[in-house]
Amino acid sequence: MKFGFDFFFYSILLGTGLAMDAFSVSLANGLNEPKMKKGKITAVAGIFALFQFAMPLIGWICVSTVAEKFQAFEKFIPWIALVLLVYIGGDMLRDGLKHKESYEEKPAVGLKGLLIQGIATSIDALSVGFTISDYNLTEAVVACILIGTVTFFICFAGILIGKKAGTALAGKAGILGGIILIFIGLEIFISSLI
Repeated sequence: MKFGFDFFFYSILLGTGLAMDAFSVSLANGLNEPKMKKGKITAVAGIFALFQFAMPLIGWICVSTVAEKFQAFEKFIPWIALVLLVYIGGDMLRDGLKHKESYEEKPAVGLKGLLIQGIATSIDALSVGFTISDYNLTEAVVACILIGTVTFFICFAGILIGKKAGTALAGKAGILGGIILIFIGLEIFISSLI
């Protein structure tokens, strides 16, 4: 495929579709931490963008080298996403229920939690390596950069929207954020069965 309108349009569209889970998790993070500073918002969106950039590229490498082994792993992707998101969402839900009377803000997740969220929301992007398997290395890298860039802006917006709603919801934001994460995990898992 040559660099042209179709290439860029397809990559941006792919990035938008892949970013929806990360958007929802960003929304939950914004809900849970309504006073998140701009630097942290940028870092959180950057983590999601990095994973959405890396996973399709890893998938492309797998397809280009060990395709038959990757296909065997693909059936576990929804299970991994389900376990990771239910774990994080359950933790947020438990904390929210424990502290529902307390309105003092605490950070939603640390670096470890964000890395787990990044993996959980981008692991399905590994399979994008199949859809871009006919790209050469340069085209694959450019497509993944576009996917990561789109994810960054979508997640940044998700956090800002969540912050606005989180301020209005005060102490209930952690509960809502946890429910959203569990729902996303279930949605990824159930849609893989259909």
